[in-house]
Amino acid sequence: MRKVCAAALVALIGPGSAAADVGFERLEVPGSPGFAMGVWYPTEASAPDAPNTPFRQALALGAAPSGTQRPVVVISHGDGGWMGGHAGTALALAEAGYVVAALEHAGNNSEDESASPADWVRTRPQEVSRAIDWLYGDWTGAAQLDPEAVGLFGFSAGGYTAMAVVAGAPDFARGAPHCADHPAEFTCEIGMIAEIGQPAGLDTLSRDPRIGAVVAAAPAFGFAFPEAALAEVAVPVQIWSGADDMRVPHATNGALLAATLPDAETHVVEGAGHFAFMAPCNPRLQEINPRIWEMVCVDAEGFDRAAFQAGFNAEIIGFFDRAFGR
Repeated sequence: MRKVCAAALVALIGPGSAAADVGFERLEVPGSPGFAMGVWYPTEASAPDAPNTPFRQALALGAAPSGTQRPVVVISHGDGGWMGGHAGTALALAEAGYVVAALEHAGNNSEDESASPADWVRTRPQEVSRAIDWLYGDWTGAAQLDPEAVGLFGFSAGGYTAMAVVAGAPDFARGAPHCADHPAEFTCEIGMIAEIGQPAGLDTLSRDPRIGAVVAAAPAFGFAFPEAALAEVAVPVQIWSGADDMRVPHATNGALLAATLPDAETHVVEGAGHFAFMAPCNPRLQEINPRIWEMVCVDAEGFDRAAFQAGFNAEIIGFFDRAFGR
């Protein structure tokens, strides 16, 4: 396990090179239900000088994808999140040559929270596989993708999602004894574990063999995965936890995964809370929704989220590059 600070991560970046232009499309993946997906990708088209997207990035909207054998990274957001929650990570990966697909999970996003936790613990992993099906089958740049290089990034509930895709169904029967031992853990305290119970259809989840590497940031429900299932995960997993994360504590989530996974690289970030792994917020949010601003956007004194994110993204790119032999 590595304990790191934001300054140390920034030092890893080096001078780098000029960023390539990046294209973007907002797409709808059909199905019952369908879901939205944002795709960042390398392009030869010029991006505008000024930001032209809701996530304050200047992107070549609808431009033709460029290149061949492009590796793919799918992003799964946290509970109630959206496709722009990790826009900085998506942009950095696209500038490094990746095609990045950020989902908005059906019924569990910022615009629609109609799905219960008992539903979305099952549907989220299925949507990741559906997104990969669609990218490699129907997307305009499908022929330019490398079928042997598919990565997955997940944050919080998305970290759970990523682990379910590579480890198979968790066992939420572990939830009640876990909460008896850790009643102050956020998912226990708010009753989410009790609400999930024994979800119908969860046993139908299966591993997606197309995934070649996983990054799990603040992975939720780490305690729910059986050790035998984790021991069979055949891909490298990079785990990130905040040392000050009170929602998904490392000791009862990320550390439990890392202890059993055959190939785990673990980072515990000093001074980082739960939401440090999300992109810095739009300052307008402080005025529009001060409650969300205070919960999601305010970090501990002395923790520079923007600086941390730069190094965080560089580490993620390096991890996927190594996994895919780039």
